[in-house]
Amino acid sequence: GRLTIGLDDPREGAPGFYDLIVPRPSYQTHAVDWYLATLPPLGVPVHRNFTWLPARPRVAERVREKWRPEPARWIALQPGARWWNKRWPVEHFAELVRRLSASFAEVRFAILGGPADRELGQAIARAAPARCLDLTGRTLLPELIEWTRLCDLVVTNDSGPMHIAAALGKPIVALFGPTEPRRTGPYGQLDRVLQLKLPCVPCMKDSCSFARPLECLRALAPETVAARVHQFLEGFKAAAP
Repeated sequence: GRLTIGLDDPREGAPGFYDLIVPRPSYQTHAVDWYLATLPPLGVPVHRNFTWLPARPRVAERVREKWRPEPARWIALQPGARWWNKRWPVEHFAELVRRLSASFAEVRFAILGGPADRELGQAIARAAPARCLDLTGRTLLPELIEWTRLCDLVVTNDSGPMHIAAALGKPIVALFGPTEPRRTGPYGQLDRVLQLKLPCVPCMKDSCSFARPLECLRALAPETVAARVHQFLEGFKAAAP
């Protein structure tokens, strides 16, 4: 007969509708591995050699036709996040753009996000208008994926687009505050997470009651993030033929 299987996640009372509930193996188990844990009870072997997001040539061609991205070292910036307190301050993103623009003439920035991120995108683009392409609210999801594929590096909050970048195997600088990267960080790239070790981190809350609100991300200085990006860019140069 039919078997309904799902995760032991109390949200919306979903486990009440399952025949078989799969608990999280440990607090630190990554969400991807937890989802994969639903397969063995169904007799499906687990493997990880997926092509997560196969190339879509027609979408890639549409991106090239619509925006004609110039040959450059493109860095994707992803300033949005569903929780406001998962967002690295927009003024920090702007300062990062200024610092990198001053150091690397070949770098361009694609600012990605949905319609709700448009103010963030505009504020960042003002930091270096000639270097930034503000795509917030202007791409369909397949186009956002192809823009991410086109970029050499992604600087991102803990967000859906971060997971897209991880699925594409793109180098990531992931900026974490209240959440636990071992559970929801960029899969396969947890060593590329920047997160401060404050007493309240990770609080796992969608609001901040700390005496200095959002300190976990405000105190993550633009120069710290710029230094990590510098390492990637210098590595790209060294690897170039």
